[in-house]
Amino acid sequence: MENIHYETDTSYLQQFCDNLGVTLHVKTTSFEVGEAENGKDARRQKQPCFLCSWNRRKQMFNLAQELGCNKIALGHHQDDLLHTALMNLTFQGRFDTIPALLKMRKMPLSIIRPLCMIEEKDIKTYATLQGYQKQQKLCPYETNSHRADIKEIYDAIERMNPEARYSMWNALNADNKLIEEQI
Repeated sequence: MENIHYETDTSYLQQFCDNLGVTLHVKTTSFEVGEAENGKDARRQKQPCFLCSWNRRKQMFNLAQELGCNKIALGHHQDDLLHTALMNLTFQGRFDTIPALLKMRKMPLSIIRPLCMIEEKDIKTYATLQGYQKQQKLCPYETNSHRADIKEIYDAIERMNPEARYSMWNALNADNKLIEEQI
């Protein structure tokens, strides 16, 4: 993302992909964060996290279609799905999350999240054991966002009930929120 100041070591990613025999594709994009226009309420403007995600995903969709791929695997873990459910409940007034499988209708693509049943702490432990490099500089919005606030609330919920994760996951599964077909 050209206009968000975080850094990724693409040479490290290139070496990682070379060791696996996988081609690395690096695409750059950007977005505009505008002020309230034409009397619109500034609170209704799209947040930088949404705009960044939207534009990155659009680049992935285009690249996947160029390469003839039919699936895009994203790295969301179980905590991401649970935090998103809490965010949607709190800010959107709906019980929903990012699905583990999203089948697109408008294009021959599916989004899969193969890490969706793994807790974030387990992925961090594995990454440390493997010696994976961390991102050089994090996104400036990472710690100052609704998602960061929801993570604190979620952590408090887990302290009250260590089994809360399983209750929430089962509720999402029972309401068929983990597999979705997009219109």
